[in-house]
Amino acid sequence: MPEYETITVNSPEPHILIVTLNRPQAMNAMTTQTGVEMRALFRDFDHAQQPDVRTVILTGAGERAFCAGADLKERQGMNEETWRRQHVIFEEACEALWRFPVPVIAAVNGVALGGGCEYALACDFIVAAEHARFGQPEVARGIMPGTGGTQRLPRRVGIGRGKELLYTGRMIDAGEAHAWGLVNHVVPAAQLMDKALELARMICANGPIAVRQVKKSVDRGIELPLAEALDFEVQAYNNCIPTADRHEGINAFNEKRPPEFKNR
Repeated sequence: MPEYETITVNSPEPHILIVTLNRPQAMNAMTTQTGVEMRALFRDFDHAQQPDVRTVILTGAGERAFCAGADLKERQGMNEETWRRQHVIFEEACEALWRFPVPVIAAVNGVALGGGCEYALACDFIVAAEHARFGQPEVARGIMPGTGGTQRLPRRVGIGRGKELLYTGRMIDAGEAHAWGLVNHVVPAAQLMDKALELARMICANGPIAVRQVKKSVDRGIELPLAEALDFEVQAYNNCIPTADRHEGINAFNEKRPPEFKNR
């Protein structure tokens, strides 16, 4: 695994990677380098060398922030062309996170604002500490969300609630985010990583090929009309049939034992 300047990557146990945004002194705000590194990790991840990674947890260093968005100090004085080039990097990083083939859990340990909220939204689901807060405050800076916020936020919380947050730029706490469907679980800060790991282990215990096909089916299907989405689901289902893991799952059930999936 390459070494990075602004993120850390470790594997605390088999099948699980923890990716940590690691600029706690700046509330894990995204610099151009962060975008480059996130894009490289999620777009260029070598599944051939690490084929058994089954779940990723994305979190932030420290107790204050998951990610406070783009680093506005770095952006101070940027000309328009430099700003656009930087934003393309951020777009590509967030898209790579969204398209990553295995599930990604956001463990939000503090504020998730602007691009930080968009990073969380690009994950499959969110676990939040009780003190976490979420928001898209871009309109207060004369800009707008540009890495999926105007699209993924309304899909999570509904159009009316999404528009309210996008138009006002206000923050909501973890409790409100949970009530609105933005967050799956809210736990005390000290239990955040334990909860994320608990869910990751549950995912990893299942057939990894099947889980990847489920993710692909949901993410692609939601973009399609229902009839086409159902056809796509069947294609994903059929990808599971010839696998050894499918045989193992059925045999384990009939033999009344836990399955031992081999990712093949």
